[in-house]
Amino acid sequence: PVLRLLEAQLQDQRREHEEEMEALRNQVDLMQEELEKQQQAFLQSLQLSPEVQVELGLQQEITRLTNENLDLKELLEKLEKNEKKLKKQLKIYMKKVQDFEASQTMVSVERRLHERNMQVAVQRKEKDFQGMLEYYKEDEPLLIRNLIT
Repeated sequence: PVLRLLEAQLQDQRREHEEEMEALRNQVDLMQEELEKQQQAFLQSLQLSPEVQVELGLQQEITRLTNENLDLKELLEKLEKNEKKLKKQLKIYMKKVQDFEASQTMVSVERRLHERNMQVAVQRKEKDFQGMLEYYKEDEPLLIRNLIT
């Protein structure tokens, strides 16, 4: 059983290795073809007059710059779309923050009103205590006389 398992693993590895080798061979073939094309283009350009070589070089550079320009335009469009999306999200979040702050302000106002009501209630309770007496300062001598008698 162990021998069969090892044998199966070895066959799997061999198959993977062969597939990798085939892919690498194909890649080498493609690179050789590209190299041959470039060599032929180079040899042809050497046979051309200097003016034509310059013109071909300029055409290649124009083509390269045009492609780069198109890529940059595409990137700019993506960034502009992303900017619009982010601005919309920002507006939504700003609205949520304003709503939250407004609700917090309302809660704060309600708390203060509740605290004032509580203070009023506490003051009323303090007035109901037994043994406490409310009087005006000018009535103090009369109060003392009545307490003594």
